Amino acid sequence: MEFGFDHELLMLRDSVRRFVQEELMPLEASYANEPDIPDDLRQRLQNKAKTLGFWCFDLPEEHGGGGVGYVGMCLVMEELAKCNVPSFRAQTVLTPYLGPVLFRCSPEQKEKYLYPVIRGDKRTCFALTEPGAGSDPSGMLTTAVREGDHYRINGSKIYITSADKADFVQLFAKTDETGSGGGVSCFLVDKGTPGMSLGQSFELMSPDRPWELVFDNVRIPAAQRVGEAGQGWELAREFLNVGRLIHGPKALGRAQRALEMAIDFANQRQTFGQPLARRQAIQWMIADSTTELHAARLMTYHAAWKADQGANFHVEASQVKLYADEVYMRIVDRAIQIHGGLGLSRELPLELMFRDARSRLITEGSSEMQRMIIASEVLSGRSGVNRLAPA
Repeated sequence: MEFGFDHELLMLRDSVRRFVQEELMPLEASYANEPDIPDDLRQRLQNKAKTLGFWCFDLPEEHGGGGVGYVGMCLVMEELAKCNVPSFRAQTVLTPYLGPVLFRCSPEQKEKYLYPVIRGDKRTCFALTEPGAGSDPSGMLTTAVREGDHYRINGSKIYITSADKADFVQLFAKTDETGSGGGVSCFLVDKGTPGMSLGQSFELMSPDRPWELVFDNVRIPAAQRVGEAGQGWELAREFLNVGRLIHGPKALGRAQRALEMAIDFANQRQTFGQPLARRQAIQWMIADSTTELHAARLMTYHAAWKADQGANFHVEASQVKLYADEVYMRIVDRAIQIHGGLGLSRELPLELMFRDARSRLITEGSSEMQRMIIASEVLSGRSGVNRLAPA
């Protein structure tokens, strides 16, 4: 059986690869350590993507997108990740930041929120994490209390990417302490709503600059709740599953670039009359990195394939998030070691990639949380991975 991708997806990947090399890589020196790129530059790149037919490549065809599915999305994301420019971590040059929640909106909500984001008229952010609640909804303190045909929201969220530029927030708050999934519901809150404000920004070891969002007696219509009350955690988990899956191709692209840099340097650098590539210690680093990257790539694309089949990929998403990010960290660390002092210098992108890799072991759910999720599903028998496949 031949393992590979459809010809159309390979053509898309190759076209995006050229776009990255010609349009994005020249920007790296100027913006790699910035939290974002200027809006006018982003707009120019988006217009170029639209001209080339890339825009909304990952969205369903019924919403005007390319409909490439999760496998196609991973192929594109892997190429984008090779460039160290902050905006491309959120994919906003080739597709708007959406998340799966907006596709679960009512027709009226889609007209107000989904379609403007697809057109590029609005931007959004996803607000789930709190100081005492991230992957576990039981610690969530932000509340939304029903008052007739409105909700009153109080609380705060932290580490919210793009909160400063979002036109509306996809907010998760408790509406029922005893409900399923912690009684969490999802709301769409417009920028400028009285009582909602930006708190502090957080300077992280990576160039990302997320924000705190504060909700002080924010009053919104009940019509801005997505789905039924108490069902928000299922929406949040769907978002997290997709987000964790996307960690795979992002890690693959960065790790691939680091590995290629290490190989090139090992072949060129001479020590005691021989290239580094002749040293067994270096050879083993390259061998381990190549093997681990191959395993992470197979794991990522299998999970994406499973998602395209409409199957449950909850465990696979956590496995991808766990393994691909940890492989990325190890490969960049080895690449820095192979480069020696030069690897520590900002003359090369490796030190930035190291900071990015380290932060990924926490964002979208820490490695420890992924291990807890995987173990819980396997030990309970829900995942099916602890059963032998039939002969």
